[in-house]
Amino acid sequence: MNGRLGRYKDLAWFVAKYGRADFVSKAFHGEESGSADPAGAEAFARDLESLGPTFIKLGQLLSTRADLLPPAYLEALARLQDNVEPFPYEDVERTIREELGVRISHAFVEFDRLPIAAASLGQVHRAVLRGGREVAVKVQRPGIHELIENDLAAFHEIAKVIDRLGAARNVDAARILEEFRRALFSELDYREEARNLVTVAHQLRDFENIVVPLPVDDFTTARVLTMDYVGGTKITAISRVEWTEVDGAALAEELFRAYLQQILIDGVFHADPHPGNVLLTPDHRIGLIDLGMVGRISPQTQEQLFKLILGISEGRGDEAADVLVSLGERREDFHEADMRRAVADLVSRFHHLTMREMNVGRVVIEMSRSAAEHGLKMPPELALLGKTLLHLDEVGRVLDSEFDVNASLRGNASSVMRRRMMKSATPANLFSAAMDVREFAERLPGRVNKILDSLAASDLRFKVEVIDQGSIIEGLQKVANRIALGLVLAALIVGAAMLMRVPTSLTIFGYPWIAMLLFLAAAAGGLWMAWTILIGDVRRTRAR
Repeated sequence: MNGRLGRYKDLAWFVAKYGRADFVSKAFHGEESGSADPAGAEAFARDLESLGPTFIKLGQLLSTRADLLPPAYLEALARLQDNVEPFPYEDVERTIREELGVRISHAFVEFDRLPIAAASLGQVHRAVLRGGREVAVKVQRPGIHELIENDLAAFHEIAKVIDRLGAARNVDAARILEEFRRALFSELDYREEARNLVTVAHQLRDFENIVVPLPVDDFTTARVLTMDYVGGTKITAISRVEWTEVDGAALAEELFRAYLQQILIDGVFHADPHPGNVLLTPDHRIGLIDLGMVGRISPQTQEQLFKLILGISEGRGDEAADVLVSLGERREDFHEADMRRAVADLVSRFHHLTMREMNVGRVVIEMSRSAAEHGLKMPPELALLGKTLLHLDEVGRVLDSEFDVNASLRGNASSVMRRRMMKSATPANLFSAAMDVREFAERLPGRVNKILDSLAASDLRFKVEVIDQGSIIEGLQKVANRIALGLVLAALIVGAAMLMRVPTSLTIFGYPWIAMLLFLAAAAGGLWMAWTILIGDVRRTRAR
């Protein structure tokens, strides 16, 4: 309970500090925000980092929400790192014994007591299995599950208050929290990361200069992940002298081709390639580690993303706007003409930048944000792709400062298209297409005969639905019912007034009883109609 109260205190401090920020007003209340301050964005990221692992992961999720935050905040959050102090070796021993059912000395010939990396969710130790296989063992931080549960409970209470009070017109706080919960608990299950390692390693098996570690299934559980050890140095920690011995241009080009394949062909990609997760191995290859976060894209979305990336690289803003409209969900306040102008201007400005200033990821993120500002709700895959390309561009600059993203995109476009066509030409896809063609051919003569018969009988009709006819009829019925009820009530009142002059022996409050009954019935009916109208208007206002 004390831990929960402490988190409420931290949340109260955070809300008090940022509750009136411009980007919060824009996201929650639909108000116009001023230009984002890069210094403020960095401070926001640091404050999230200081609040612990749950807030760090929340920041990483927010870094994919171009519809909520300005570009400066998205970039600051995309660079969030969660390097923390390692936890004691005794906790490592206990976790491995509980998860694997054996002592460390029985499972491993060697096991380094000091971790080679430590993060908010876990830490990694180098070890050697009894068969001689060198591995990296990722062990979950003790108590992290309970800590995150407490934090999420506090978030949930706040989200319920926000939604109940209607404090956020543009944000479904409960839905965002549920999305965050799923992503976080997926990352806490190391078996999911093991599956991601197998998938991505299989996809990139033909790229000789890229290494992805494979898991050891018998030594992997929800809290312990054992995988191949990939030796190397973070690319940001390598000196310029060492780079003279490496063909950085070739590595950058191969890494970019590998991501184009993951995104546009395979549909599953490593979604967190920041420089800390990219190593240069001793034999001068690229090692990709930490696959707890992957993105998944459907074949239909892949086709649209391919057109979008080509449109950006070749400066075709109209084509990029067409793709955004097809990908997005139109809200009531969607302004298509304004959105198209904004996207065309953005692509034009990007296309005229120098090679060093180009960043496809930033353009994709700004496109998502511009579309959201003009009433077009974009799928989360687009923002995640923008974040991935943002990291990838940063890695590419480290590998080769002269790396030309646009030239690489154009050079690989034909290869990507050919491989997409080959993928769609699998026996299963061809069989499905053949079945559709057969069904079309079988039904075509009958349908043509029906059309010709109707045409000959002057009975060919077209039905066009541009509005919701059922809703309009229902609304008209409600109006008609209220008018009819109003006329009845008016008749009761007039009848009561006329009967007031008719003498009778039975009275109520000194007035003829039948007149009073008619008047009371009219009053009750009027009150009931006023109440139903008022309640209906309130419900419709809340629904909007």
